[in-house]
Amino acid sequence: MSLTEREKEYSPSSCIEDIVPYISAYVTRSEETRKKLGGGKELAYGAKPSQRIDLFTPENSEGKRFPLVVFIHGGYWQELSKRESSFAAPTWVGNEVAFAAIDYTLAPEASLHEIVQECKEAIAWIINEAEQLSIDTKRIVLIGSSAGAHLAAMTALAIPVRAAVLISGIYELTPLVGTYINDALNLNLNEAKELSPLRKDLKSFPESVICWGEVETGEFKTQSLEFAACLQAQENATVVFEVEGRNHFDVVFELADISTKMGKKVLSFLRET
Repeated sequence: MSLTEREKEYSPSSCIEDIVPYISAYVTRSEETRKKLGGGKELAYGAKPSQRIDLFTPENSEGKRFPLVVFIHGGYWQELSKRESSFAAPTWVGNEVAFAAIDYTLAPEASLHEIVQECKEAIAWIINEAEQLSIDTKRIVLIGSSAGAHLAAMTALAIPVRAAVLISGIYELTPLVGTYINDALNLNLNEAKELSPLRKDLKSFPESVICWGEVETGEFKTQSLEFAACLQAQENATVVFEVEGRNHFDVVFELADISTKMGKKVLSFLRET
């Protein structure tokens, strides 16, 4: 593909008229979550102000260990935060599942190597503090959307979790080199290869869901299909599907409903021991 074609294919907004309503919905629904659930707990997994986790747990947690859904936001590693990422928390808390939204330092303040490391540190910190947080470490499902799916995949390669749910992700980073997307990341070709989950040994990857919205670019769909094929080739249990009528930005709302295919699959991971 030409540079112009690559930039269009790797621009999720090229498939829709306006992304503002979707970002506004992240904000509004996350604000409603904090009002409904009392704000949750903001926890520090590192010294930087960006190294924080918003944790929402069911009431009466004393003496209990809850399964946990962890969400890592997208934004091409350059935008958004945990503040817009708790829209699904009420659904899970209402079903006796804890919910965590992870923050990380955005590019260009941090390199992508550093961002990946922060996400690993966040999950490791949760596991280390699980008893105090009332979390069952055998039932942690790591979920990421878009760039967050990349981060979730890189984290799941390093830290054992029950399952990974990767939504509209990017798993081969080399096509980004030379595009405007890479301006803040400043990746060279070797770094892009090193940070591509598609190029890793996937034998230890957890059971997973690889999914995306119907209204997405061909490259985002192809990336998901290729990553899923690599997982399946190494006999990893992998469920693959496209979500009808959803786009790159609203497909994540499927997580806020346990009656959806995505919601049902997450719930099945959490209930299995």
